[in-house]
Amino acid sequence: MSSESYIRNDRPTVVLTGASRGIGHATVARFSNEGWRVITCSREEVPAECKRDPNWTHHITADLGDRADVARFIEEAGDILADGPIHALVNNAAFSPKTPFKERVGCLNGDMEEWRRVFELNFFAPLALARGFAVALRKGKGTIVNITSIAGHATHPFAGSAYATSKAALSALTRELAVEMAELGVRVNAVAPGEIETSMVGPEYETLIPRIPMHRMGTPHEVAGAVFQLCSPDFGYVTGSEIFVTGGQHLY
Repeated sequence: MSSESYIRNDRPTVVLTGASRGIGHATVARFSNEGWRVITCSREEVPAECKRDPNWTHHITADLGDRADVARFIEEAGDILADGPIHALVNNAAFSPKTPFKERVGCLNGDMEEWRRVFELNFFAPLALARGFAVALRKGKGTIVNITSIAGHATHPFAGSAYATSKAALSALTRELAVEMAELGVRVNAVAPGEIETSMVGPEYETLIPRIPMHRMGTPHEVAGAVFQLCSPDFGYVTGSEIFVTGGQHLY
């Protein structure tokens, strides 16, 4: 979005997936606090207290791991937009398989259908949404931010192989989209979180803190801040980049 839109106090629009908790929920709050109109999607309904947010105008319940639901979400969001622009698309929804015993799901012990489920949500859904909202993003001179992961850049002790490779693929997709969508005036970047305090993080993650130069886990609000800044005019010449929100953990 251009700085001129900020000056005119037009209300920009963000479309965000995986909004009901964790990083997605914090990112919704950040955009809403900045006065953006928020359209979201997740498999669950939003918490009751969030429905009182006047900027969080629409929530569509859909499973983006299902191709039919992806198409429905694009269609329903398009109806809401009524041929208007999108200024930011944040691809946050993701899935990481777990075993009952919290065993790391690797290349040799993971079910192949689970791998396909992971890639449908973590990789193919962001690609489909970039395509589906390309016209609206061009109208808004907008930005796409893909939420990748530190696990997509190095083997992680807890994140499974399917999740890690899907996030690595999403990093590559970010670069490819950045080149192609620059022709539309749309920027594409990624944010790669490290160890973030969310409901997905268990006590076992405490053992990773000594490997983090800042000696603590991050917060969802810190990730949300990076996402928001990438969508601001201050980052208007930044595309094809991946910002690591890891406390320095990715440096090892």
